[in-house]
Amino acid sequence: MEQQPDLPELLFISDPLCAWCYGMSPVLQRVQQEFAGRVAVSVLCGGMITGEQVEPIRVQWPQLSGALGQVQTVTGAEFGPAFRALGQEGSFELNSEPPSRAIHAFRQLRQDEAAQFAHEVQQAYFRDGADLNNPATYDALVASYGLDASDFRERIQSREVIRGTILEFAAVGKIGVQGFPTVILRVGSQGFVLARGYQPYATFAANLEEALRQAE
Repeated sequence: MEQQPDLPELLFISDPLCAWCYGMSPVLQRVQQEFAGRVAVSVLCGGMITGEQVEPIRVQWPQLSGALGQVQTVTGAEFGPAFRALGQEGSFELNSEPPSRAIHAFRQLRQDEAAQFAHEVQQAYFRDGADLNNPATYDALVASYGLDASDFRERIQSREVIRGTILEFAAVGKIGVQGFPTVILRVGSQGFVLARGYQPYATFAANLEEALRQAE
């Protein structure tokens, strides 16, 4: 389903491997519900870890594990024992492209539910310790939306989706995003940066209301 072109659009620029994005995701889901009919929510993946940055999780685990407590305290996000075991084992390859391809492919099929799906991908990783590099990881996720799992596996490995995901990373780079998450309100030719980093719902909703007033 296509976005309604007449609605202001919230661009939630995040990355599947970003813990703070995982914490911010429920805020955007609530915005999608509370501001239904007033704004459209789109999820863009920024490609936080790609190319030469791809490496085993053991390299980043000392820093990442030390930050989990703060993210959980501030956002309420749940980091499960299976994810911590994944980090401690150390061989999982940190690569933003495979889960971003899954989100990109899903968005082509179910635009209005892409924010929810993106959060479920992060839950599979941060809560359940799933291997986001394995196409089979997404079988159960897409099946809950009535999509055929085998067809989706083929889609996320298709040349079209791989190319589209790389172009998505490039588009985020052109916007000039400095970090994740970033949320931008786009109203026609106007753009308002509403968040750089995590914001609780009350703060974010107030900022969104003000930006919508300014854009009138």
